[in-house]
Amino acid sequence: MNRIERIIEFLKQQPKDNFLRHALALEYIKIGEELKARDLFLEIVTEFPDYVGSYYHLAKVLEKLEQREAAIEWYEKGMAAAKLAKDDHSYRELQSAYEDLVY
Repeated sequence: MNRIERIIEFLKQQPKDNFLRHALALEYIKIGEELKARDLFLEIVTEFPDYVGSYYHLAKVLEKLEQREAAIEWYEKGMAAAKLAKDDHSYRELQSAYEDLVY
């Protein structure tokens, strides 16, 4: 059983586990399934806006899908969420990626 299959099996038992959903999205990126990854990251940040780690990866996937404006929007939302969570590391990471895209 490959990593994706194992994660999906775990998700059947815990369908709202953000760590598992995030891990699955990252695995999808590795195999070129950016749309599946995007959808999972969107689910996570929509249902759990304080799950700061997914904003960066969502925006990066959107960049890869050439959805620049959407990527900018999600970087901005991620920076706001990181600020609320007082997560300075994530904030700086999001801000750096945002500035690389915008400027």
